[in-house]
Amino acid sequence: MKSLSLGTALLFAATIAVAEQPAVGDKAPAFTLKSLRGKSVSLSEQTSAGPVALIVLRGYPGYQCPICNRQVQEFLKQAPAFAEAGTRVVMIYPGPAKDLEAKAEEFASGKSFPDNFELLLDPDYVMTEAYGLRWYAKGETAYPSTFLIDTSGTIVFAKISNSHGGRSTPSEVLEASAKGK
Repeated sequence: MKSLSLGTALLFAATIAVAEQPAVGDKAPAFTLKSLRGKSVSLSEQTSAGPVALIVLRGYPGYQCPICNRQVQEFLKQAPAFAEAGTRVVMIYPGPAKDLEAKAEEFASGKSFPDNFELLLDPDYVMTEAYGLRWYAKGETAYPSTFLIDTSGTIVFAKISNSHGGRSTPSEVLEASAKGK
């Protein structure tokens, strides 16, 4: 096997650099993904209707993540408070395109998503990669993350967990939403 020179190796490494994770004050990278209902949903169309709580789940790392399930249930319980605040909740379910819809259907089973909530599929991690949230460790998919994005597309709250825990709570996001008014 031929080895690369240091310069070539550095050039190669630079071309596969991961996107930087967005932070408070940044414009949220645009995306359009499909919902479980097959509807195309864009971030810009969501923010034009009001602030958006964007929640990136782990997807299917070989099992349905119990911490993701708990977090989603907590947000669903607070759906009336999010509706009252005028905040839409957009949840991203990332994973390999093959079987992603079936895994997301399994995840959504038994959950009732109100009109101001969307569960979107991120096949092959396109959105996850654009946000610098792809978790490349064995058996991992994406860093669990939450962003609150205002109507101008600016991130006003961000919480990125580098573990399975340490996730945002509905009260944190609702508090940030109230401050943004």
